[in-house]
Order: sequence, then structure tokens, then C-alpha cells
Amino acid sequence: MIIAIDGPAAAGKGTLSRKIAETYGFHHLDTGLTYRATAKALLDAGLPLDSEAVAEDMARRVELAGLNRDVLSAHEIGEAASQIATMPAVRRALVEAQRRFAQKKPGTVLDGRDIGTVVCPEAPVKLFVTANAEVRARRRFDEIRAKGQAADFDQIFDDVKRRDERDMGRADSPLKPAADAHLLDTSEMSIEAAFQSAKSIIDAVLKKI
Repeated sequence: MIIAIDGPAAAGKGTLSRKIAETYGFHHLDTGLTYRATAKALLDAGLPLDSEAVAEDMARRVELAGLNRDVLSAHEIGEAASQIATMPAVRRALVEAQRRFAQKKPGTVLDGRDIGTVVCPEAPVKLFVTANAEVRARRRFDEIRAKGQAADFDQIFDDVKRRDERDMGRADSPLKPAADAHLLDTSEMSIEAAFQSAKSIIDAVLKKI
């Protein structure tokens, strides 16, 4: 059983994915962290971010077990990850690893930007979780402030819009909903409401298996 969850940054897909995985006893992978882990390894080693061959080699060494969300959520790592994520060779290397993860028993939940369209197009459940850019920027702003860190809303809003343009506009695996994905707009929806909507979709599929 594979549940593919896609969507732009700060739409709530990560929180939703973890809740679904916990509820059903499935393995969870935030595929964005695989790009961040690759980017962090490059930064730590002082290697260039503009060499596709170097980035691909690092991507093939990334361990999917034990990805530390707190460490990898740093802004500079996110910017570096977004840069290497446009490289086809890096995407191929990480997609291979993500597909291997997806085969874990009894089931998996993968969230990212191209799960339903590229990584696991055969997934029986596909969700596309979105929200308008201003709402997503506000969530990110509140999240940073809650950690006691300084945050500039306008800068975050610009970052969100820039990430959207980069993710949706890239030639390789652009961010878009799969044709058979269920859309969940969380702009005015609580995570619990989004979870209940997702659960009804998942339960209906599970009954047929």
C-alpha cells in the first residue's frame, strides 16, 4: 500500500503525511529531506552546488534512515536543496532510493512534489495538498517565530513564491497534481479536517484491496 502526497511548501502535507503514517502503521518518508540531506552533505564537504556529477555522487550515498528534520530544516540548506533538485541526475538517483523505500511492508506514505506523477505513479492513493501562497507564508512565519527566531514575513512570502515558480517551472518532474490525485486545499482547513478528508479516501481504497 503506497500513499503518495504532493504539494507546495508549507501546505501542510508533511504534518498530514506523518499523521496518516502513524494512524495506519505505515513507514513515512519526507522525500524533500533526501534533497536537503544531499545538499547538507555537499555544504559540509565544501563541494560546489553547481556540479551535477558531484551532486549525483553525493545523492547516491544518502542514507534514508535517520534523516533529522530539525537539522535539515535550516534555511540555507533549503535554498541549496532547491538548487540541486533541478538537476536530472540528482533526481534520478534519489527517485531510485525513494522507490525502494516505497516497497516497505505493510505500507508507506511518501510526501514531496513528484510522488504521484514520477516516483510512485502506480500508488493507489494520491493526494495533492495545497494552500494559497500568503497562507503558506504566514504558517512558515509563525513556525519560525514559535521557535524564538527572527522572521521577516515579506521575505518569507517572496521565498515561497520563488520556490513555487522554481518547482512548477522546472523541466524535469515539475510540481503538479497527478491526473487521478484528490485535491485538498488547506487554506481554510485545519489539519484535523484535512486528515479526516484524507482518511475517508484511504479507507475507501483499503476496502477494495
